[in-house]
Amino acid sequence: MQADPGFFGPLQYSPGWVWCGAALLALVAGWYVYVLATTRTATRPASGSSGPDRAALTDLPALKAAYLQRIHDAEHAAAAGSLDARHAHQEISLLLRAFVRDATGVDATRMTHQDLARHPLPAAADAVQALYPAEFSPGPLPSVAASAARASAAVRAWS
Repeated sequence: MQADPGFFGPLQYSPGWVWCGAALLALVAGWYVYVLATTRTATRPASGSSGPDRAALTDLPALKAAYLQRIHDAEHAAAAGSLDARHAHQEISLLLRAFVRDATGVDATRMTHQDLARHPLPAAADAVQALYPAEFSPGPLPSVAASAARASAAVRAWS
């Protein structure tokens, strides 16, 4: 045995390992930033906020023409007998609500008549209220042509 074994301190790491650890941390942080930046969906402004004018983002005359044609097609399908009257009224109501959604950005397809009346959409609320009995009442249904005319008038009057 040795009389004085001596003291040997811990070995120091090479400075290269510190730089490798820092680079690895920076690489992981960069990966998180990249994943978050590329997978986020664009946020839409709230319906009450002042953002870009929705009508400026949509070609309103073309949108009106498309929905008027679809309402007309639903009316003719009911007249031809390929769509029963209640389903035709429901289709016309859904088309009117979809038009409001596409023209304003307000999801009117999920709103009741009272929701539409509380929202600043009085023309849509009046037209939907006129379509409610045809959609939900157990009694005799109004004519599909009258409901289609009412919905078409609401679409034409939209500005």
